[in-house]
Amino acid sequence: MAIRAIGDDDVEAVVALWGRCGLTRPWNDPYRDIDLARRTPHADVLALVEAGKVVGAVMVGHDGHRGTVYYLGVAPERAGAGRGRALMTAAEAWLRERGVWKINLLVRERNAAVLGFYAALGYGDQECRVLGKRLDGRADRTPPGRRRD
Repeated sequence: MAIRAIGDDDVEAVVALWGRCGLTRPWNDPYRDIDLARRTPHADVLALVEAGKVVGAVMVGHDGHRGTVYYLGVAPERAGAGRGRALMTAAEAWLRERGVWKINLLVRERNAAVLGFYAALGYGDQECRVLGKRLDGRADRTPPGRRRD
């Protein structure tokens, strides 16, 4: 098992993995997210590789103040063996190496299993609400009265 920054040849495997893990949403283009992360020194995508195959991946970055983790996913058939924990440890190390002292996560409220995973790693509710606004001109497609999951 090795964890490393992804290369060009890994992008398709990472996007497919994230899709299999249920992490992608129609309003977020993972290719665009990967491209942006890889073009800046403030973010990257890390892959967990076993026998030459990407079996896990996480996007990590910071804004100069706090770090954030996105798209943490492990191939469903390989989950439950410490791979997610290893990816989080690598993401945290990536941030520490850059002097970042705090990390934030965005987890959908309905995702109890993932909330439990992060709680076991020492993450807790920060009693903040996430607000958002699109800057790319695309309409927010959330139906009125319904929250995005």
